[in-house]
Amino acid sequence: MAEFDSGSLPDLLPIYYRRIFPFGPYGRWLRYGDVSKNYFQRREFSFTLHDDIYVRYQSFNTPQELEKEIQKTCPYKIDIGAVYSHRPIQHNTVHMGAFQAQEKELVFDIDMTDYDDVRQCCRSAEICSKCWTLMTLAIRIIDRALVEDFGIKHRLWVYSGRRGVHCWVCDDSVRKWSTTLRSAAVEYLTLVKGGEETIKKVNLSEPIHPFIRKSLNVVKEYFEEYALVGQDILGNKESYDKVLALVPEPTREILQKEFCKKRSSVQRWELLKNKTEKSNKVQGEIMLQYCFPRLDINVSKGINHLLKSPFSVHPKTGRISVPIDLQKLDNFDPFAVPTISQLCHELDKIGNNQGGEEQNEGELESPHRNRDYKKTSLAPYVKVFERFLEEMDRSQKEESPKDSDVQMDF
Repeated sequence: MAEFDSGSLPDLLPIYYRRIFPFGPYGRWLRYGDVSKNYFQRREFSFTLHDDIYVRYQSFNTPQELEKEIQKTCPYKIDIGAVYSHRPIQHNTVHMGAFQAQEKELVFDIDMTDYDDVRQCCRSAEICSKCWTLMTLAIRIIDRALVEDFGIKHRLWVYSGRRGVHCWVCDDSVRKWSTTLRSAAVEYLTLVKGGEETIKKVNLSEPIHPFIRKSLNVVKEYFEEYALVGQDILGNKESYDKVLALVPEPTREILQKEFCKKRSSVQRWELLKNKTEKSNKVQGEIMLQYCFPRLDINVSKGINHLLKSPFSVHPKTGRISVPIDLQKLDNFDPFAVPTISQLCHELDKIGNNQGGEEQNEGELESPHRNRDYKKTSLAPYVKVFERFLEEMDRSQKEESPKDSDVQMDF
């Protein structure tokens, strides 16, 4: 397998954008069936170019025009912003205050670094298969709430390419949500509160809210294997003291004396459960503090906030930001996601086997171009994306605007 070297990006990005990036389905997504006048033209894109040159307020008349510009500039990173009142490229010519972000997908950004206080295996940008379970849990908990509690249908979950996941909520009515509604939604989905100095970050009250109860049920499925075996959160005095800090006195003192007699995290957890059986709240608070999703609130509540585009290349890892198949969520492996080096190497092998016939297919913007991803390991991820688009198309045809409104009381 071709190893990724960030110094090779200037050579690899032109190939990736010319032959692999799935511009067809990508443009189809952001047009949303041309729901309103100039919808695509009023969408902001931003490019991060070589040497960290950051270009905001880019906009394009058609997806084909966007494709040409990306192939010309070969951005190291693509971000997607809001749909504005005017074309973003004209923002300097519009009267002060008239240029306003009008709508955008509700987005969620979950980053592994926000779990550093409860991860034993990795720190900062590092991830491994043990702590990746936190991302699996986050997706399962948030996605269930979006569907069952909010009545949302169209969610695109995407691997960031390095240490986290993003969610794009694409329902027509949700894209029109105000900052106030977005803030209310993310507040509803937030339980872990407080900075580094806060010891106890989850505080439950009786009766436990149905959202929290259902989230706990998801956590319980993973807790023993993830937290007690994989992370070994009660494995030594330093780590179990952090857990006991969440237990009220006098139970904490009793457990501190008895924990040293037990040999494993599993045994110590059983003891903790026995000593706190009259208050399941304590067990729930511990499980949620160690496992519940940690959202970046500012990313979600701001309509004009930019978020990294699906199918961008992560410049540090070279991995593609790919859609995640929710039907195979537990099997998703971030280390199996192809890198740009790997994809270009796969194309080289195809080219050698076919004697270079690809070069005779015509101009870059020809409809026959940009289908080479079907011959690479990116193909199954694009298939997930296309299935998501087909479901959106089906809903648009079936539902009247009246039926598609998501009404929520927070």
